[in-house]
Amino acid sequence: MRPLLFFFGLLLLFAIEILRVYFIMPFPGSQHSDTIGLAYFLDRNVLWLRIAALALVLPAGVYYFRKGGRPRKVSLTALALVYGTLFYFFNFRFLADKMFYPPKVKAFAGGSADTTNRDRLIIGVALRGEARAYPIEIIGYHHQVRDTVGGEPVLVTYCTVCRTGRVFSPLVNGRVASFRLVGMDHFNAMFEDSATKSWWQQATGEAITGPLKGTRLSEIPSAQMRLGDWLALHPDNLTLQPDPNYRARYDSLRGYDEGNIDGSLERKDSGSWKFKSWVIGVSLHGRSKAYDWNQLVRERAILDTLGRDRLLLTIGPDDRSFYVFSLPDSLNVQYDGTRQRLAVQGHAGSWGLDGECLDGPQKGQRLTGVQASQEFWHSWRTFHPGTGRYK
Repeated sequence: MRPLLFFFGLLLLFAIEILRVYFIMPFPGSQHSDTIGLAYFLDRNVLWLRIAALALVLPAGVYYFRKGGRPRKVSLTALALVYGTLFYFFNFRFLADKMFYPPKVKAFAGGSADTTNRDRLIIGVALRGEARAYPIEIIGYHHQVRDTVGGEPVLVTYCTVCRTGRVFSPLVNGRVASFRLVGMDHFNAMFEDSATKSWWQQATGEAITGPLKGTRLSEIPSAQMRLGDWLALHPDNLTLQPDPNYRARYDSLRGYDEGNIDGSLERKDSGSWKFKSWVIGVSLHGRSKAYDWNQLVRERAILDTLGRDRLLLTIGPDDRSFYVFSLPDSLNVQYDGTRQRLAVQGHAGSWGLDGECLDGPQKGQRLTGVQASQEFWHSWRTFHPGTGRYK
């Protein structure tokens, strides 16, 4: 009986440490199953499970160490060292919040003081007359940045494995909460709030396990585009600057904007509708649809209908900034490839691909924007089941 209890306890002890991390990190096969409930149980109860396993292992282990010969003592010592090594790596090296840290120095610059390359992709937020830009290759490492824009607290998030940028209100049960990165679910970053210890999905802002399961954080409108294009819209913008403590970590994301980064989890598929192909995702009034990035680059403008909503998708001349607009039924739009502008039937003047009227009596007016996101096809189809595909 003693050997059986010893080996069962030993198996339990190793399984606890490995599985609580395996289920929430991108190990082979770990992100394709719905195991988040089990992962949360292990995380919440790991201390008691360790005590139970040690209660099975230690009495027998001490007995065998005292009564056994040299080979047995060496074997038990080796087992203890293996467990100690495994404990260290799975608790201090492989956990998400031990690999990716929030910024220690959060500084912003505007105007000539901002030396950020204008071609860098950013997540932009504009609230109550204030605009801020967060370069993706910075927040892509940190995964989240807490900030205040226009007097409103915001949680700017990014998951490089899903290519999803989202901005949420960090209010949980009416109070501002802090969040830590705990891992990922179906390749998407997952955060834990400090108040309820619920786990929140980055792509949707939904609590997928814990006390607040099924509730959602309020999403705040944001845009992904070139910093230069964002500055044209918001000249008084302030841009998040690199934290000098993490410059080497930022370097690991070089090439992420273009999709030619070395990492297999972040590199794009050049073809269409592949696992890592880029798409533009739009969700309106309970319906969602994905648009092939390659097709948008070829056609420059796409006119479509999503439910009762008419949509116009455009892309900037450098194939980096994209825009999605809502069009009333009275407007008919055509793309003028020669001038790289939009012609709106019944309206004098021409319109830029960013939705601004460039000349004529309506100069300066803009088409109504729609919240949209660029992400990997595997992410959009996973978190928007039943999504349509534009062909």
